[in-house]
Amino acid sequence: MRPGQGPAEVGPVLGPGLLIGVGLGGFVDGIVLHQLLRWHHMLSARPGADLTANLVADGLFHVAAWLAVVVGVLWLWRRSRLADRPWSWRSLIGPVVAGWGAFNLVEGVIDHHVLRLHHVRPGPDQAAYDIGFLIFGALLVAVGWALTRRPRRGSA
Repeated sequence: MRPGQGPAEVGPVLGPGLLIGVGLGGFVDGIVLHQLLRWHHMLSARPGADLTANLVADGLFHVAAWLAVVVGVLWLWRRSRLADRPWSWRSLIGPVVAGWGAFNLVEGVIDHHVLRLHHVRPGPDQAAYDIGFLIFGALLVAVGWALTRRPRRGSA
């Protein structure tokens, strides 16, 4: 840790922030890619998966994202009641952004490459979209980590 942002400040919100970020990343994926752009559903690449199966899978995916956010918020609330001093916004936003990136990396590797449930955007350039999704996730993790590690103004 750098001066002005010790473990006492980042530690209490790191886990909750990451979990909230994972859930919010799931919502962005589900709302933007599944619903608004309609590029894919959870089981788009699975033979025999009709629209009903895909919508149920998407719904279960959203339930998991919702639970991650709720558990993260409750965890954060509990930690806030035990805090002996306020946290900087970076100590929460950094882990949230990193959690979103971690969601993209894990979901991208498992669903797009290992299980081959779907691709970000099926078609002739699907590999480029899948790799771009992973690169975006890695960038979010890096930005989140940088925000978390950066000291508060006036504390160095």
